[in-house]
Amino acid sequence: MKNEFLLADRETAEDLQAFLLRAKRMDADGLVRFRAYGQVLAAYVAPIFAGSLMDSGPTVIGLRTCELANDTEVEALVPIAAVLDRLARVLETDLWHAKDSKIVLPENARAAWAGITPPRAGWLQVDTLNETVLTEIAKAGITEVAQTLPESVGGPIAARIRGSIWGRAIEIGSKVPTGAAFVAAGLGFLTEKEDIAVYEVDNWVRLSSMHGHVIARVANDSL
Repeated sequence: MKNEFLLADRETAEDLQAFLLRAKRMDADGLVRFRAYGQVLAAYVAPIFAGSLMDSGPTVIGLRTCELANDTEVEALVPIAAVLDRLARVLETDLWHAKDSKIVLPENARAAWAGITPPRAGWLQVDTLNETVLTEIAKAGITEVAQTLPESVGGPIAARIRGSIWGRAIEIGSKVPTGAAFVAAGLGFLTEKEDIAVYEVDNWVRLSSMHGHVIARVANDSL
């Protein structure tokens, strides 16, 4: 399996670039996981993630798909910054030349969140949430994190505080963690006044909009 791919066109490359720029703003040292078996490339990022598979903190994954120019097999986990550099070189010309636009990925990296595999089937829609609700929840969470974290707090304590906030349910009785709203907003998945579908399967929830998906374990207080 070669870790390289050719995007369908310039617009697709610009779309992937915009998605990864948002992901990098949320996690400057973040990684992206690419998977493709055919002509659809799935790009996964984790702006909120636990430090290890044994960590009880939340992991929230953002997913956006892109069209490829041909059938391709890809399985890779690489730095977002490296992919952005390659996309910038591809897009620096005014004309799109497919033969010169192949993205060749660097060597694979490692991250605990990449070993988490949400179910691919069995999802059932259980609710819808309006964009305005999710946006306000995201803003409130950001404010709470800023107000709660002491200036001199150490890394593990800061991670625990963020985890308690982003892992909490968005409202009593909900399985959707607050972090899912934050990631949906931060990755640009929310369109003004759009109704976002909420899906569940086992101990997972998913927010699906016209721009992408956010996948997370159910809220800590729902377990």
